Amino acid sequence: MIYCVEDDAGIRDLLVYTLNSTGFKANGYADSKELYEALQLELPQLILLDIMLPGENGISILKHLKSSAKTAAIPVIMATAKGTEYDKVIGLDLGADDYLTKPFGMMEMISRVKAVLRRSTPNNKTQIIKIGEINLNTSEHIVLVNGQKVILTLKEFDILKILMENRGQVFTRDQLLTCIWGYDFDGETRTVDVHIRTLRQKLRECGEYIQTVRGVGYRLEENYEAQNI
Repeated sequence: MIYCVEDDAGIRDLLVYTLNSTGFKANGYADSKELYEALQLELPQLILLDIMLPGENGISILKHLKSSAKTAAIPVIMATAKGTEYDKVIGLDLGADDYLTKPFGMMEMISRVKAVLRRSTPNNKTQIIKIGEINLNTSEHIVLVNGQKVILTLKEFDILKILMENRGQVFTRDQLLTCIWGYDFDGETRTVDVHIRTLRQKLRECGEYIQTVRGVGYRLEENYEAQNI
């Protein structure tokens, strides 16, 4: 199930129709109130979220979704107006998985939805990666630190996963942006730093495993004194 949050009824109906016609199940909602009511009944696989909404805007809704353990892992694609670069950066910093710039074509929308779902769908093969006191379950998207479950957004989980799978390897900010988001975001790498900072905080004492390599990027190594950004 995919939820489309768009106040323009014509655009909303077109999004829902296109998704339903291409093998997905989709419902449309006009504002945050309708979305929150729907989330009480069923959690979707993905949310298409317009930024410019009446009442509570898309950025505020995104903050709400990512701050709740119940909805934090739901992938979100933001729809932004042309030229609103600031909204794109803020949305990605807050945990959005991708963005679409209006006006966009329906086939582009379907392509982005499929790409995000591919990245967010766990592999059926369970793999447990353990480094120090961090345990990461790749199939269930569960992270334990000192035996305690840590709630991560999808992007935070993906960053931690790629760093743990490649222990000791240095990744540049551009490499992480491309690997995790799936494209180059106009050279804007600040969002990577923001996600790393939040990830370190959530990992508590194990956050020091993530090392900043000055002028290059990041790597993960147990028992290495990190240089925090």
